[in-house]
Amino acid sequence: MANTGKKTRGKQKIEIKMIENEDDRLITFSKHRLGIYKKIGELSTLCGNEIFFIIFSPGGKPFTFGHPSIESIANHILNGSIPVIDDTHSLIEAHRIVKINKLIQLCNDVQRQMDASNETQKVLAQQIKIQIDSNRWWETPLDQLNPRELDE
Repeated sequence: MANTGKKTRGKQKIEIKMIENEDDRLITFSKHRLGIYKKIGELSTLCGNEIFFIIFSPGGKPFTFGHPSIESIANHILNGSIPVIDDTHSLIEAHRIVKINKLIQLCNDVQRQMDASNETQKVLAQQIKIQIDSNRWWETPLDQLNPRELDE
């Protein structure tokens, strides 16, 4: 069996230059656009900043990304005013609080069920102990037995 060698070049440092073939350039742009949006969103989340991003495709079509929204950032830039408060964060926070409250309620219900189960277990264990003790009549001291029990 002959060694054919490595079929791929692996991870190598590539030179940053313009892709000459227009079709390849368009394909590369469309493949990497969502990755760029993801990185911009992460940057906004990590830094807590407002971000407005415009990128043009090789065909000249603009693609935008804005956080918290494109409109609020555009108004802030154009009017020089305080940005409009976006209700998205408050809605997300309200949803999170509702979910947490439901989980707390569920946890409390499970805890109550466990407590009730533990109480039932204690009562049953005590009843079993009484039943076992009552079945051992022969171990009862004679002075504690009544005359009828002595006849048995």
